[in-house]
Amino acid sequence: MAAVLSKIELDTAPSPKPMEPIIKARRPFSWKVMLLPLGIVVVLIAIVMILLLPLRGVFARANDVARSGRAAASALKAQDLAGTKSALADTRKNLSQLSDEYNKIKPLRFVPLFGSYVDDGVHAIAAGFAGLDAADKAMEAIEPNADLLGLKGGSKFVMGSADERIQTAVKTMTALTPKINEMATSVDTLRKEIDQINVNHYPKSIGKIVIRDTLVSYKEIIDNAANLFVNAQPLLINLPKMLGEPLSRRYLVLFQNDKELRATGGFITAYAQFRFERGKAILERADDIYALDAAKRKNFPATPEILKFHKNVYNLNLRDSNVSPDFKLSMQKFEELYASVGDKEGIDGIFAMDTHVLVEALKILGPETISGRVFSAETDKRCDCPRAVYELEDYSTRPVNYVRTARKDIIGVLMQSLLHKALGVSPSKYWGPLFQMLLTEINQKHMLAYLHDGAAQKAVESFNMAGRIMTASDSATLFAYEEGKGWDYLHMNNSNMAGAKSNMFVSEKVTKDTTIGSDGTITTKLTVDYKNPYPGSD
Repeated sequence: MAAVLSKIELDTAPSPKPMEPIIKARRPFSWKVMLLPLGIVVVLIAIVMILLLPLRGVFARANDVARSGRAAASALKAQDLAGTKSALADTRKNLSQLSDEYNKIKPLRFVPLFGSYVDDGVHAIAAGFAGLDAADKAMEAIEPNADLLGLKGGSKFVMGSADERIQTAVKTMTALTPKINEMATSVDTLRKEIDQINVNHYPKSIGKIVIRDTLVSYKEIIDNAANLFVNAQPLLINLPKMLGEPLSRRYLVLFQNDKELRATGGFITAYAQFRFERGKAILERADDIYALDAAKRKNFPATPEILKFHKNVYNLNLRDSNVSPDFKLSMQKFEELYASVGDKEGIDGIFAMDTHVLVEALKILGPETISGRVFSAETDKRCDCPRAVYELEDYSTRPVNYVRTARKDIIGVLMQSLLHKALGVSPSKYWGPLFQMLLTEINQKHMLAYLHDGAAQKAVESFNMAGRIMTASDSATLFAYEEGKGWDYLHMNNSNMAGAKSNMFVSEKVTKDTTIGSDGTITTKLTVDYKNPYPGSD
């Protein structure tokens, strides 16, 4: 029986229509939404552009100031007083115009980051005006004696004798004195304005152009020059008096042999006595230091340093009296012994110089022949040292079997000869280089001074020419002390108490290592390495 399959139809409902998406009505885009912030940006850009537009004028005026400043420097170098005054006036005019242009961008001082650069420009312009004020005051003081100083044609100064020239120069210094205080005030203002410029926020370089180091170098040059003048102010004021204007002054000049080191710079080998009359240097006597020691009328007991280190020497001599590294203290001890010298004359102070000063002077002035010996700065192969040093050592220390003649006055005659040579020509030939040389020698302590006059002594101390040993507080006062910064003053002193001139060849390397502990303790290790590559020689 066949089964009948019946088809079962599933009952399905009709499919619903697909749902229509729900679409909300769009609001039309309104540009007004962007107008407010966009307008603010446009306004800010416009303001910045308006403020920056004067920068073109600033750069143009700055170039004018630089041009006229170079012209003033060239005229001064050529000793053209009229040209210098004209160029300084032109520089002031251009600087005033620069200041006016710069005022237009001063509102940018309140812009973050950029404002500090604008402030630097304000300080630089103020420093420029202070420098011009100092220069103008100098011109006012010099002008009355310009022809005598070789600053105009037909100078009486150039035609005068060496003695007349130095006397005229001293008179001119006296005329300059009333203006020095005013100049110092302006120079100090210049220094303070420059010191407020922060070079650290400038880039190290832009491309191949070095920026930061150049600014640091310029700032240091200006700052050092300003410090030099401010520190030299008391010395400049007292200099005419020290040179015998109007009353004469008498000084001992001690020659220290730095090839045999002692506490103040070298073994005292010779002396010269000079009298200054209105600037004119008169050599009164010169002699070997041993002759001066022989003229003492009594003996003095040796100091502990001499007894300990100078074997078989039991008395203190003038030649060994500079045992203290403080030049003033050593010279006071020298004068204590000098008081017992017969036939001495009253002095107003003591100057000391070493062979380095002599060699540097010979480099500028050229060789000098004294007692048949040629003193020059050229290297002598016999000692690998300047010939002047060899001649002095050979003349004074080489053992000989005869009596030397004319030994006593060789140092004095040599110094007087160099002095007359320096003053016997136009100032333009030697005075500038000699002045720079003397500043360097004083700074390196190759020249020292001790003076009886209180104001004069204070002056040489302020100029750091007195060879004083300072305390930490003294150094903070002498140098430009900045709040929050301490000072580490270190003085290392060598004294060779033997007779051999070993220091002529000995070199030394100084290493100073400083560490700061976790508790703030500062530890310093000082290492001195000595080396003498030469064999012994008589």
